[in-house]
Amino acid sequence: MAISIKSPREINLMKESADILIAAHKLIAQNVRVGVTTKELDSLADKFIRSKNAIPSFKGLYGYPASACISINEEVVHGIPSNRKLKSGDIVSIDMGVLYKGYHSDAARTYPIGEVAPEVLQLVKVTKESFFEGLKFAKAGNHLGQISLAIQTHCENYGYGVVRDLVGHGIGKSLHEDPQVPNYKQPGRGVKLKEGMTLAIEPMINLGTWQVQTLSDGWTVVSRDGLPSAHYENTIVITDGEPLILTLDASEEDGV
Repeated sequence: MAISIKSPREINLMKESADILIAAHKLIAQNVRVGVTTKELDSLADKFIRSKNAIPSFKGLYGYPASACISINEEVVHGIPSNRKLKSGDIVSIDMGVLYKGYHSDAARTYPIGEVAPEVLQLVKVTKESFFEGLKFAKAGNHLGQISLAIQTHCENYGYGVVRDLVGHGIGKSLHEDPQVPNYKQPGRGVKLKEGMTLAIEPMINLGTWQVQTLSDGWTVVSRDGLPSAHYENTIVITDGEPLILTLDASEEDGV
């Protein structure tokens, strides 16, 4: 496993990429509403990112056909934008990446649409909280497994299913770099965290079972029991102190 340690110059470039991604997510947040199609949201994101002389990281990656992964309700990740309209009661996760000056950033948010059931709103809230629980351990000298265990423990305290088949990842010149960042504890402690590592930490949490399956389109991953799933992700930098969250805007809540 070759884990890349980023220089201050590289981290600055990743921050520039992340700033474009923050603005793209803000634009989407302003347009996520009842009646909008996921294809319309994808088109908005694509045009905005390209207007900043950047490239949507996902478009064409492994053959993926869109610029944003837009997943509704039981769709965990990799939902393909279409003419499907969002309706009241849905939750929708928007996962996007930006390539700018040779460096990637990656972030996901889950939004409630209209009147959403309280237990589903709680799933969205706890999924976001679990990211910050994991982040407490994202410090040089700690081990990756501490992040994973903190995310798993927080979500399983609510009886949720922590997806095993999909994980977070290192990020930088490539969208997906070493190491993998699971949201559940694996055997051993995992790699030792070092200053300059850049990670995309992304809890994917199901209301019911952790088990998932992929639909016939070859992309869309859904919960096996059909219950809702939430997703929250940021790109972070390991420092000699508190981690730096590149894709979180100061105006966003930084906890729950």
